[in-house]
Amino acid sequence: MRNIERYADHAEEIQRGVLRRLVHAAENTEYGKKYHFDKIRLYENFAQRVPLNDYESLKDYIDRMRHGEENVLWKGRVQWYAKSSGTTNDKSKFIPVSKCGLKHIHYAGGTDSVAIYLYRHNPDSEMFSGKALILGGSHQPNCNLPQSLVGDLSAILIENVSKFVGHFRVPSKATALLPDFEEKRLRIADETIGQNVTNLSGVPSWMMSVIHSILDKTGATTLDEVWPNLEVFFHGGVAFTPYREQYRRIITSPRMHYVETYNASEGFFGIQDDPSSPSLLLMIDYDVFYEFIPLEEVGQPDPHIIPLWEVEPDRNYAMVITTSCGLWRYQIGDTVRFDSVRPYRFRISGRTKCFINAFGEELMVDNAEQGLEEACRLMGAEVEEYTAAPVFMDNDGHCRHQWVVEFRKEPESVEAFADVLDKTLQSLNSDYEAKRYKDLTLQRLEIVVARKGLFNAWLKSRGKLGGQHKVPRLANNRDIIEQILELNS
Repeated sequence: MRNIERYADHAEEIQRGVLRRLVHAAENTEYGKKYHFDKIRLYENFAQRVPLNDYESLKDYIDRMRHGEENVLWKGRVQWYAKSSGTTNDKSKFIPVSKCGLKHIHYAGGTDSVAIYLYRHNPDSEMFSGKALILGGSHQPNCNLPQSLVGDLSAILIENVSKFVGHFRVPSKATALLPDFEEKRLRIADETIGQNVTNLSGVPSWMMSVIHSILDKTGATTLDEVWPNLEVFFHGGVAFTPYREQYRRIITSPRMHYVETYNASEGFFGIQDDPSSPSLLLMIDYDVFYEFIPLEEVGQPDPHIIPLWEVEPDRNYAMVITTSCGLWRYQIGDTVRFDSVRPYRFRISGRTKCFINAFGEELMVDNAEQGLEEACRLMGAEVEEYTAAPVFMDNDGHCRHQWVVEFRKEPESVEAFADVLDKTLQSLNSDYEAKRYKDLTLQRLEIVVARKGLFNAWLKSRGKLGGQHKVPRLANNRDIIEQILELNS
């Protein structure tokens, strides 16, 4: 905690030190030699020499690493690869996870999440009196190389976790790594119902599915009846907003805490350190060096890229990372907005490819989440899953946003819910409001009510049920929503 408290006054010093360490460690790699890492002393040299990358520009290097080549993007041989959603040209991306990255990024984030919780959220915690229910995905051998694995990051973390940590977690490793999520959640229920579970870790949507399996099996109304000492849920992967009320309804204990984390296949970046604020503290002393691109310049041939110490509050930035997993100036695809800079606290505002800007409205995911939260609050509804996309022109020549929403608790009037959502989005986003003016450019949004289980059925049809997979919230085209609508019909 003393190290974390240095963030406020020493951010530039800490980040410059991280970059020096990463560049020095990779001097003798193929990538380091190509860009003369041995001559890089300052961030300014690094920014001049090393190009901006995305997965496509690093893919050939990563493919060679997956087949066993050493000293390519990072020193030595990287054995583990986190599989995440694909690119335009490939079904999946394979993100290298080095030993350094495991220790100094992913496990460091897990350790700090607990430290911050004990120090800032709940000094009277008794979480270590019981077990942690940690959800994970699955993995499989990588290119038939010995001890090399590819799969969900959560599965890689469980596979490599120390025996000491393993003593405090459930379910068994065999159950945690099952590939079939439907079988897994039933086995988790069987293995954990009789345990003293004090804390949960996982993606809110998948954890909710496991909880309902446990409630169904026990006949309990709330999770407190099953685990009376439950006190904290460390969650990440998707925004918590659509699930908050559902969790409050099934976990009624006033002692319950929620700690949001920003952990991805590419790294562990943020932790909610202030229980009164939804902002996340940017973790700046891991093996991650941060840069940012103003959102309006994303995709331009020569965008203006800035280091952390030059960001401004209340602007949307695309995040660029350099890590000890061999990701150099890598565009992660997420966008963030800083609420403060001493220390650097931020919110995840969306994805560089997950927004709607078909008519100049620039609707971001955080607008959508806040709009749904307000509509649910006023209409007494609960949203399970959703996605939205533009209707460019219907038979009447009208343009609008179309939302497919799976309700856990449907509002009395879906049309009234749509009205509240639409008006809330206008209050949150001036560009959306301008396009909605007198219905000239955009008509009021449309809501299509999804059948129960629709989004899980869509994920299952793509082989992505469970693990860290999630439904894309917003899209600038109709590719995904048309697949979902077809399954709904």
